[in-house]
Amino acid sequence: MAGTFWSLLPPILAIAMVLLTKRVLLSLGVGIVAAAFFIGSFNILESLTLVWEAFKGVFVADGALNTWNIYILLFVLMLGILTAFVSMMGGTRAFAEWMIRRVKTRAGAQIMTMFLGVVLFVDDYFNSLTVGQIAKPVTDKHRVSRTKLAYIVDSTAAPVCVIAPVSSWGAYIIGIIGTVFATQSITEHSAFGAFIQIIPMNFYVWAALGVVLVIALKQADFGPMKIHENRALKTGQVLDPENKEEVDAESKLAESDAGKISDLVLPMAVLIVATILSIYFNGLGAVEGEKTLINIFGSADVSIALLYGGMIGLAATFLMFARHLAKRKLNGKNFVSGIVEGSKSMLPAFAILIFAWAIVTLIDQLGTGTYLAGVVEASNLNIAFLPVIMFIVAGFIAFATGTSWGSFGILLPIAGEIAAATDVSLILPMLAAVLAGAVFGDHCSPISDTTILSSTGSSCHHIDHVTTQLPYAITAAVIAGIGYLALGLSGSVWLGLAMVIVGLAVLFAVLKKPDNMEMTNDEPIAK
Repeated sequence: MAGTFWSLLPPILAIAMVLLTKRVLLSLGVGIVAAAFFIGSFNILESLTLVWEAFKGVFVADGALNTWNIYILLFVLMLGILTAFVSMMGGTRAFAEWMIRRVKTRAGAQIMTMFLGVVLFVDDYFNSLTVGQIAKPVTDKHRVSRTKLAYIVDSTAAPVCVIAPVSSWGAYIIGIIGTVFATQSITEHSAFGAFIQIIPMNFYVWAALGVVLVIALKQADFGPMKIHENRALKTGQVLDPENKEEVDAESKLAESDAGKISDLVLPMAVLIVATILSIYFNGLGAVEGEKTLINIFGSADVSIALLYGGMIGLAATFLMFARHLAKRKLNGKNFVSGIVEGSKSMLPAFAILIFAWAIVTLIDQLGTGTYLAGVVEASNLNIAFLPVIMFIVAGFIAFATGTSWGSFGILLPIAGEIAAATDVSLILPMLAAVLAGAVFGDHCSPISDTTILSSTGSSCHHIDHVTTQLPYAITAAVIAGIGYLALGLSGSVWLGLAMVIVGLAVLFAVLKKPDNMEMTNDEPIAK
């Protein structure tokens, strides 16, 4: 059943169950078992062996520790502990009180979060986990729901990384494009030059960022997000009360009354600087050939850089905690409880990540992405529709497999092959459509690691993040799809980009600001 139509069923089953039952681990477990049975031709013993191997592969690969996964899990753990200590030191409260005097509206709080997400573009994992933690005190004060925070974080992680040449993503994509050009004997573009030319063609990036900006400026929401935002406005509860205990570890901790802004800013600054420097020096030591910034970032092992950055950031936090111990504002018991509660707050993310990595491994063995790509390659389609079709197919592959990078690896070579065989002038738009579609699908997928980490970094229940984000991501995808349709029919990148801008303008005009909001003392209050 691998590599056939049946390979679509396990990922679709898992995703449908997540959305319908809202029980993430159960749904992923069912998808894992279904995928194993399909691969093992319903042989029980072989299928159970496949399940075991998938979970084992999360921690052990090729006879050695799977350091990529383990280091990311350790970074998540350290971030949970760091966040708990920052809260105990009063840094979260002090930073929020300082920022609230400068960011005076809910729109401003959301735009600030968007700005942070755009600036921290080096790596999507790092972006997803840190931006939410920095912005959370401000968005909480302005009664912005955690689901909205997670949505903004997710919309400025992968969508920004995919157009940033100096990032782990940029290096990976440029490498694949170079291979595609060599295979198809394309010499009129360099891989780096093509990547730069593709940036304005990545319509989903501009549509996704535009939707975030429109929603923030209009303060108008739709779909499940509206329920969470209305509750936050009326009651101040930024989390669903039913899920609050699972993700809000800070509420169980003591808090020093000697907190300063530096108790949040310095640990986060040390974390950010240490991680970026770790990525740079790790890449510098591994790079082969010319030591350009792109090559250095492309050669770096981001997972070990996250581990080093997390360790240094956590050490700095512990040193700052000593000040509160010396002043007897906190004690040794608080130190232990900070480690325990901070670690416990990340356990749901741990479990979801492990299950997601396991199902992605089995889906890869099923050949789901390869099957869908083959369908596109074998079909005889009007070349004008190829960009929008590649966008849709890449979106579906990434949604079903939970990985945009895997979708890049599968579809970019196929897009190059189709363009070379039909109209080589379409190669850049088709490559751009693949990149955009894969980011869209990854953005929506409940089994995507960046989706999981965005909800984790924002201290938001994962399924709440998935269900509230989906309508907004689909809206951006529709706008981007119109852009690719215009690009394919006209051959003009700028007409396609203009259609994206028109789509965003229509959304801005259609959305209505709720009547039950008014500004009192610079804070929105529900009547």
